[in-house]
Amino acid sequence: MKRKTAYMGLFLALALICGYVEMLIPIPLGIPGVKLGLTNIVVLIMLYSIGVKEAFAISVLRILLSGFLFGNAFSILYSLSGGILSFAVMLLLKKSGRLGCISVSTAGGIFHNIGQLGMAVLIVGNTAVLYYCPVLLVSGALTGLLIGVLAQEIILRIGDRIRF
Repeated sequence: MKRKTAYMGLFLALALICGYVEMLIPIPLGIPGVKLGLTNIVVLIMLYSIGVKEAFAISVLRILLSGFLFGNAFSILYSLSGGILSFAVMLLLKKSGRLGCISVSTAGGIFHNIGQLGMAVLIVGNTAVLYYCPVLLVSGALTGLLIGVLAQEIILRIGDRIRF
């Protein structure tokens, strides 16, 4: 049990660090919500190497802690909506056994942005924010692809060493 707790703490710390580093990287597209998704590397590694419950717990805890440390209530709402939808889609695709880590991550990037757009429509009460949809879907696919490649390489190199 101590080993599992230590791994969970380590992965939460890594996710928080990735989230902080991501905040420091400017993406000058002029569209809110475009990010690299570095924290998804940690979630994917956990999903493929450790387990679903643990990966989901770290994902949600990271969103909440990052929101309290670096954001606000709205950033927590947007991140939770995108993160939970993204995680659900990635889990379903992974369980299907038809897609690999890169494709699962790409879908996760796309659905993260869809979840955030859905929350934005609810909060703003206007569908005008959907004009951002094409750029957010393309950026989600590209960053999801990049994150998937990185996560797959990490999993291939150290995945068997981090099992409980």
